[in-house]
Amino acid sequence: MPDTLASILAIGAAGKFAGLIVPELARRGAKVRGLVRTSGEIDAAKAAGAQEAVVGDLTDTASVGRAMAGMSRVFYIAPAFLPNEADVGVAIVRAAKDAGVKRFVFSSVIHPILSELANHAAKAPVEDALLTSGMEFTFLHPTVFFQNFTAGWPRVVESGVLAEPWSVESRFSRVDYRDVAEAAAIALTEDRLLYGTFELCAEGWHNRQEVAAIISDVLGRPIRAERIDPKQAAASTGPGAPALQKMFDWYDKQGLQGNALTLRAILGREPRALRAFFAELAAGVPPKPTPTGRAA
Repeated sequence: MPDTLASILAIGAAGKFAGLIVPELARRGAKVRGLVRTSGEIDAAKAAGAQEAVVGDLTDTASVGRAMAGMSRVFYIAPAFLPNEADVGVAIVRAAKDAGVKRFVFSSVIHPILSELANHAAKAPVEDALLTSGMEFTFLHPTVFFQNFTAGWPRVVESGVLAEPWSVESRFSRVDYRDVAEAAAIALTEDRLLYGTFELCAEGWHNRQEVAAIISDVLGRPIRAERIDPKQAAASTGPGAPALQKMFDWYDKQGLQGNALTLRAILGREPRALRAFFAELAAGVPPKPTPTGRAA
């Protein structure tokens, strides 16, 4: 049974990923405080189901500590390619312990031991800090998110091309972050995922040609898979370019694969499928939760 007495801090509660946790927690009757970056995000966190929202900076441990005051549980996912991500994450774990937080659920990444990928390797020190913190913990290891297709969807529809800066043959496991959010809510409000490390993937190991074929079927017209220049794609991102270039090189040769068994067992159902996600995009239905309710 969900613990409706739990007071939970959702870090990044107005973000496109952590924001999906809030309605899942609200649906379970949890008391949620959202930590947001600016005062302009407070209303969004409350609309998603947070009872309150506070402004804080992840690099300012004092503001993070204030946000954790009175909280018994914390959810944390780092912003993508956050500078000094490992140091920031370790400091957040320390702040949680100092604030008397009992349980910490960390949305990490699949294969955090991949030292070649900075955004993976940065998660390992945070997990290490949690393992030695004395707090209850759950590690979620989601793979590449379905939601990463959302920003480029209009371009795919307009051009008829699905292009990414690695081989069209590279295979990936992917996952809908709404399913990760449901797993996180279970970990925060129930005890059955305590002290576990859970790889979270939907079914399938699709390459880009197969993904393009799925989109073609959804749209009813051909979509072509192409590879764009990885150096050019990385260069357009500014300071994060070296890390992205390394990631693109890895994806080009290795892809990123996991297994759907664990997520299926946690949810007690099949994980959301990539085809259904594209069907939502094609129908113009934003793949996000309804306010104060269960994810659609």
